[in-house]
Amino acid sequence: MTADRFVSPDHIRSLFSQSMSHMYRTEVPLYGTLVELVGETNAKVLDAQPELAERMRRSGERERLDVERHGAIRVGTAQELATLRRLFAVMGMQPVGYYDLSVAGVPVHSTAFRPVDGEALMRNPFRVFTSLLRLELIEDEALRAQAADILSRRNIFTPGALQLIEQCERDGGLSEEDAWRFVVEALETFRWHNAATVSLDTYHALHAAHRLVADVVSFRGPHINHLTPRTLDIDAAQAAMHARGIAAKAVIEGPPRRACPILLRQTSFKALEELVHFPSGADNAAGTHTARFGEIEQRGLALTPKGRALYDTLLAQAREGAGSAGGDYAQRLQAAFTGFPDDHTTLRREGLGYYRYALTDAGCAAQATERALPAEVLIERGLAVAEPIIYEDFLPVSAAGIFQSNLGGEEQRAYAARANRDAFEQALGAPAADEFAIYERLQAQSLAQLAM
Repeated sequence: MTADRFVSPDHIRSLFSQSMSHMYRTEVPLYGTLVELVGETNAKVLDAQPELAERMRRSGERERLDVERHGAIRVGTAQELATLRRLFAVMGMQPVGYYDLSVAGVPVHSTAFRPVDGEALMRNPFRVFTSLLRLELIEDEALRAQAADILSRRNIFTPGALQLIEQCERDGGLSEEDAWRFVVEALETFRWHNAATVSLDTYHALHAAHRLVADVVSFRGPHINHLTPRTLDIDAAQAAMHARGIAAKAVIEGPPRRACPILLRQTSFKALEELVHFPSGADNAAGTHTARFGEIEQRGLALTPKGRALYDTLLAQAREGAGSAGGDYAQRLQAAFTGFPDDHTTLRREGLGYYRYALTDAGCAAQATERALPAEVLIERGLAVAEPIIYEDFLPVSAAGIFQSNLGGEEQRAYAARANRDAFEQALGAPAADEFAIYERLQAQSLAQLAM
């Protein structure tokens, strides 16, 4: 087959994310409620803020807003992780970033599979936060060995999915027909199964080690545990969740509310308690499992290393104030972040965030010598604009907070920090890209376009 008959990875990613959204809406009806709630919230924000609406239209961000989703999945072995990398590559998604969640009491380390170039992100920015279970953090050696044996005997991918991955790698792409076949086969990896592969006693032992260990090890597949739409006002969305009787988290993870949103803010409803059948001799024993939940996110400006260092410092100040007389966490967070500039001109000039630069109509009509002026001069003269580059990645503290609250918020583990990027990338079979380098490239490309 010639290359011109292949569909683009962006097209396959769009097909897959739409199909997954439909599947998850069927499995978790409350997710559909969240999507509707977010749509209503976003419409109100855009109506109330015409300047924001125009900026999003101008940057192309408006078109992607309604289809934007991120999912999360947890796997148990290096082989599963490496095969997921190949599966996501069919859809133009690469591993970006390394996240050690063990420091927050969650026995996994993770990456995010996502598109990385500007055009692909505008087409469909679908991401999947993917975690690998760290069996070495299970203290009980016998249980650790049992879990490893259980995981070694499962295959989370259908033969059809594996065949189409190999075909894509061999031929350089998939036809429209094969792309649809791929989506159907790949979805099986992410589907919920209410029958466990371990006995109820084994499940309880794994659960006692850590709820997430039980979630990863006890089932035939990893099942998507949440699918997240993006809102433009997470505080309004959270209030709407409470108004509809949805049991939302009490605290929004991430930075506080700001005039210029930065990085990522997340909230969720509590995980569902779902009926599960456990094999027990000739019969099945009934039990329950909680893992899948609904999440909403608000994304803001991607920060530079300088901006991220300031963010981490201020976040640590707010968190370290727990138990003091300095008010509740939300108040401490808001107070700490008075030290973070909250207007785009300052953020840009101080090098705290990444921006995408573009000529205005007047700039396009200007002489080449004018267009060659420094970006800040072009902006001052109305010849160029600088739009925030949206943060496409994740925050380990926030991710751990979401995980903990939906695996039983009362459970805490005191793992020492055990980041091991080398071991993770060895399991992955490839290096995870540096998120800062990606944002830097997007900004540099836009600056280069100004003088052309």
